[in-house]
Amino acid sequence: MLEEKRYKVGPEDNNLRLDIYLAQKTRDLSRSHIQVLIRAGQVAVNGSRCKANHRVKAGEEIVVNIPQPRKLAVPAEKIPLEIIYQDNEVIIVNKPAGMVVHPAAGNYSGTLVNALLYHCRDLSGINGILRPGIVHRLDKDTSGVMMVAKTDTAHVNLARQFEEKKVSKKYLALVCDNIKEETGVIEAAIARHPRNRKKMAVVAGGRESITHFKVLERFSGYTFLEITPYTGRTHQIRVHLAYIKHPLLGDQLYGRKRKKTGQGRGR
Repeated sequence: MLEEKRYKVGPEDNNLRLDIYLAQKTRDLSRSHIQVLIRAGQVAVNGSRCKANHRVKAGEEIVVNIPQPRKLAVPAEKIPLEIIYQDNEVIIVNKPAGMVVHPAAGNYSGTLVNALLYHCRDLSGINGILRPGIVHRLDKDTSGVMMVAKTDTAHVNLARQFEEKKVSKKYLALVCDNIKEETGVIEAAIARHPRNRKKMAVVAGGRESITHFKVLERFSGYTFLEITPYTGRTHQIRVHLAYIKHPLLGDQLYGRKRKKTGQGRGR
């Protein structure tokens, strides 16, 4: 079942990006949700598929097909969860390190979503079966506070606040070696690694990425940082810290490789 919405572009909206135009017209859908619909071919401009960056023209007719949410099929699992706050609209939890946020290839159980479904009766269905209620994510090995939407209205409002950068995020990290500066800003564009598709990298022509850091404490061979990302690229903090030669301690993907020690032969 599809819900169809139609819009005719007026002169006042001429030359707006398609995704921005629809986000302004459909207040019940976030811009990221609209971009998903565009990529899935559920948005047509004068009967033709367009990209999210299409500039709308006065007089164009836009049709948006919105699939009805499907019933959740991810099993609820009785996993301990530290709940910081919850009401009828949101639940705020402290995700532990080592927990994947939502089911994906190789991780279909033991995720935060599996745990949430046990502790909550309802979660927003905007992100589909595998990511109900998930507005933002943390890497598997990162612990921290996550806001999860229980209703579609809360999901849209939270997503909009993230998009409009009304949400401030701060991270604590222990990095290799001693950083001489007390504070610093890393500005380096990030894109998919040209050879290793599992990694991101600082790449010319990538997306603008900005990270601020402040030294909290220094140890022998390590520095404890407070980090504020001003953009939200995949693996941004890890990539930026590795780029300035101070990778996260214990980072298996971007950190320093452990030297193999030889084993002595018994006599």
